[in-house]
Amino acid sequence: MKIRIQRNSVRFRLSKTDVEQLGTIGYVKEATAFGTSHFYYAVKQDPASETLSAEFANGMITVFVPATFTKDWAANNVVGIDANVPLDEQESLYLLVEKDFKCLDNVAEDQSDNYENPSKTC
Repeated sequence: MKIRIQRNSVRFRLSKTDVEQLGTIGYVKEATAFGTSHFYYAVKQDPASETLSAEFANGMITVFVPATFTKDWAANNVVGIDANVPLDEQESLYLLVEKDFKCLDNVAEDQSDNYENPSKTC
C-alpha cells in the first residue's frame, strides 16, 4: 500500500494483495519508521457507512471504506472510490482509495503485485 498526501488530499494506492485482504479480513495497515517513532496508515472496512471517511489519531491515518464497496472489489474492474469530506464551512478533505497499477515507464520498485495498467501510454 502506498500513500500520497498533498495539502487536504490523501490518496491510498492498494496492491492486489491489499485489495484482497481488505475484502476478506477488512483491514490493511502499513508503517513507516522514523527512528523510535512510527507513522501508521490504514484502510478499514466500515459496514455502517456508504461513503469514505477518515480519522487521524495516535500517529495513524485510517480511511474507512464502505464494506459494500470492498466486498467484490478484487474481482471487478472498478478502479477506486473517492469523497470530499467536509471539515468545516470552508475546508474539506479529499480522500481517494484506488487500485495500484503498474507504471508504464521504467521504475526500480517491485510492481509484481500491482494491477495491469489499462493504458498503453502515459
